[in-house]
Amino acid sequence: MLSRPVRLITAMALGGTVLATAAPASATNRNGVCEPGEFCYYFNSNNQGSVSDFTGSVGDYATKQPSCYDFKGPGNGKGKCIKNAAASVWNRSSKTVRVFFNSGHTGTHQDFAAGARGNLNPTLKNQNASHRFLTSSTPPPSGCKTDGTDTRLPTTILVYRKSLNRVERVDFKTYVKNVLPNEWVSSWPKESLKAGALAVKNFGWYWAMRSNRKTPGGQCFDVYDHTSSQVYKPGSARASTSAAVDATWGIRLTRGGKIFKAQYCATSKRCGKWVDGDWMSQRGSRDQARAGWSYARILRHYYTGIVIGS
Repeated sequence: MLSRPVRLITAMALGGTVLATAAPASATNRNGVCEPGEFCYYFNSNNQGSVSDFTGSVGDYATKQPSCYDFKGPGNGKGKCIKNAAASVWNRSSKTVRVFFNSGHTGTHQDFAAGARGNLNPTLKNQNASHRFLTSSTPPPSGCKTDGTDTRLPTTILVYRKSLNRVERVDFKTYVKNVLPNEWVSSWPKESLKAGALAVKNFGWYWAMRSNRKTPGGQCFDVYDHTSSQVYKPGSARASTSAAVDATWGIRLTRGGKIFKAQYCATSKRCGKWVDGDWMSQRGSRDQARAGWSYARILRHYYTGIVIGS
């Protein structure tokens, strides 16, 4: 999002401060029993072994405890992370569920209709990285297009994983939750984290509606996964930052009725000549929150002419 020198400074200033991960908040109701309304993975073929149950889509399962989605039921595989470890499924939900080879709902996939149960095909057996609940009215976007508008959040965002040399289509909320703890320190005050959550979301939203960038291989994408855009690290979501995202999810920042490209950097001094009403100081938001400012007051202090609303 910032020019390279500024973003490098930001990375040095804030990088290395957020290392630990927490269990995904959406996993709190999972109990290892395949119940009505759930989509379930099994560790072994033919619906045998430990169960991992879900009520919604997940863009990245993570690969290490305690942050990964794991097998919770009794039997073979209990406690193991499910990424690249499942052999069969039972879809007890009312929707078709699509299992993907890659994180971010990309790559080869296999669909399981409502009520279906069976083994993952040879391509996906022990090669499962994400899944999505599908509906006929809201099919997942394809190609370079997004379903986002200035009044409707995008469902997904195309992230260029530069070090991996690939583009991943990531669930948009999953993306925001795995950016915020890498841009704002998770121990900062709640109002600072809320201001950061809105900035991260708005910045991603702005670019998701454009898809005007291309990889060297010609693939379109919306954002980089590093300091040229925002730092995205799958599995890095923290409880405090995810709570800030959830608390502000129904809010958007607009200017003139359009989604505002909320930019930010480490400090107002680091922003230098860019302190012009389009940039927020990350550390400034921390200090103002400590002084009792609300997230809305913080945002209006840095971003001129914006409207904060639903």
